[in-house]
Amino acid sequence: MNRKKIRLDVHLAETGLSQSRERAKKEILAGWVRVNGETVREPSRTVYDDVVVTVERPGGLYVSRGGEKLARALEEFHIDVKERVVVDLGASTGGFTDCLLKAGARRVFAVDVGYGQLDYSLRHDSRVFVMERTHVKSLTPGVFDERPDFFTADLSFISIVKVIPVVKDVLAPIEGIILVKPQFEAEPGEHKKGVVRKEDIHERILIRVLLSLASLGADIRGLCHSPIKGPAGNIEFLLHVFIDGNAPLAEGDDMRLTVLVHEAVTRAHGDLNPAP
Repeated sequence: MNRKKIRLDVHLAETGLSQSRERAKKEILAGWVRVNGETVREPSRTVYDDVVVTVERPGGLYVSRGGEKLARALEEFHIDVKERVVVDLGASTGGFTDCLLKAGARRVFAVDVGYGQLDYSLRHDSRVFVMERTHVKSLTPGVFDERPDFFTADLSFISIVKVIPVVKDVLAPIEGIILVKPQFEAEPGEHKKGVVRKEDIHERILIRVLLSLASLGADIRGLCHSPIKGPAGNIEFLLHVFIDGNAPLAEGDDMRLTVLVHEAVTRAHGDLNPAP
């Protein structure tokens, strides 16, 4: 019998242990993959094609941790998505999409610039319309065969401020939840190696983002922190908005948003970075 060597990530994808090579890389880096009982964290590791490979995914309610983040927002802001049609921007593996369906959404448009990342169970769910290889900024009203009335956004490597004008033009009026990632909103000097740690910098970034969104027509309705940290320990925040393009900043909004941000950041650091 001829034994062949193959990259571990390729092996996972070809044997169906992971739904794609990209997903396999993430699962390997997360420490979920064992080769002959040994945890391996290198996607490029070469293995024989007859080795025993197992994937031990952590248990949970959703296909990814993103679902827990969105669930927190739905509870915190008392949002009911039952029978609603939702656009999930930056669907990735589908944590938000899964949470929305479990919360009763009738249909979800799962939009992502990538390909092959959405969990198999969601990809084959009749309630999910998969829109892969689709950049948010390329969306037009005509791509939806049914008008969405709610949106979620979990985007990386782009400021949410650059995305909201598209949401306004294509989807407004619409309510939504945005996962705000300070590391992607930070200016030079506000982060160290992609991580934002200080409370005052979190406040500065969030106030800047919220004021920018408000100036674009977003009604800021609530802000809380994600119960789970993002990559490298970044604290992330969940923002409840209503976008109709006709909500200019009113007198006193600056102070209201400043207080909202201060309370959310203080609570976040108290919960996720407790004093020793």
